[in-house]
Amino acid sequence: MANPSSPHPGHVVAGSDAPEKRRLRIGFVALTDCAPLVAAVAQGFDRRHGIELELCRQPSWAAVRDRLLNGELDAAHALYGLGYGIQLGLGGPQRDMAMLMSLNQGGQAITLSQALAPRVSNGASLARLVRGESQRYTFAQTFPTGSHAMLLYYWLAAYGIHPLRDVRVVVIPPPQMADNLRRGEVDGYCVGEPWNALAQSEGKGFTIAHTSEVWPHHPEKVIACTRDFADAHPNAARALVMAMLEACRWLDVPVHRERAADWLASPDYVGAPRDVIASRLLMPPQDGKAPGIRFYADGEANFPYLSDGMWMMTQYRRWGMLAAEPDYREVAGRINRVDLFRAAASQVGVPLPPDVMRRSILMDGRAWDGSNPHAYAHSFAIHRLAG
Repeated sequence: MANPSSPHPGHVVAGSDAPEKRRLRIGFVALTDCAPLVAAVAQGFDRRHGIELELCRQPSWAAVRDRLLNGELDAAHALYGLGYGIQLGLGGPQRDMAMLMSLNQGGQAITLSQALAPRVSNGASLARLVRGESQRYTFAQTFPTGSHAMLLYYWLAAYGIHPLRDVRVVVIPPPQMADNLRRGEVDGYCVGEPWNALAQSEGKGFTIAHTSEVWPHHPEKVIACTRDFADAHPNAARALVMAMLEACRWLDVPVHRERAADWLASPDYVGAPRDVIASRLLMPPQDGKAPGIRFYADGEANFPYLSDGMWMMTQYRRWGMLAAEPDYREVAGRINRVDLFRAAASQVGVPLPPDVMRRSILMDGRAWDGSNPHAYAHSFAIHRLAG
């Protein structure tokens, strides 16, 4: 039932459809792509749908995981892959998870130390350096099963660098990346903005690749929660998705991103210089290999495609994180809550794609559409398959 007092008639906020819980604690990490959460609160999209978001900044993705699982957080801005790792019991406690929607596509990058600039200009020259020296270079990613790890590994391997043998890989929380590069503790990293732009603005690092060059319009952050929360609070979960969809749509207007850059610069959110944030937040998409970030794109950036989650699992299998072959589609179908997303999208006028799968061409020319994940996972020359 629609609330007749709602400023937008038709939005579901009352009666039997009212959110079971109205105040939601939502975790986030200090990254530019937390912008939909910030915009939802600043613009009142949450209250429009009968909920109030309490944004809770977290120091790391491990903290997001732990606080989701112990109930301190109701839901979170999370790496694509964080919920999958928990669902599969990789590197921590197993718990059934729910991914309600994607928040954005792209908008991340791979940064190298400025000390490498005289000798490295692209992936091929980095590969020559790695092969030609006895020194073992150190690269950082942000969470073992997250998108940054999988995209960094894919990029390195595409140039013949085995990410688990030829280089050392460490895990560092996003806000600490630039500091570690500055101190010389890592030679490069893959992370979300603005921590690539910050290193470059300080003259301590340079962006060698945008992750959208690895996989155009790749999935990035999501709204994640436990399955228990989604099942016990389906109306609240739907209201949260509705608020986020409105915020994502609002952010795809360039002038609105200018305002978002101001908000994100606050120490309560990202706490980086406003111009550094804006330099990548306002970067326009180009030629299908967009370095820029997509928050909405007529809903394409938000749909929880099963094939996206299945790709993550093929990479876990490729790198030996999964000892046995999972039922790729079945696992993705349980985690990605297409049902909740469709219900929310219908309420706020967001178009839906014709299929739960999508097709992409990655940097090495390989096509991915989810049709044969077993063959795809086993098709790479550089791997560490187990079992």
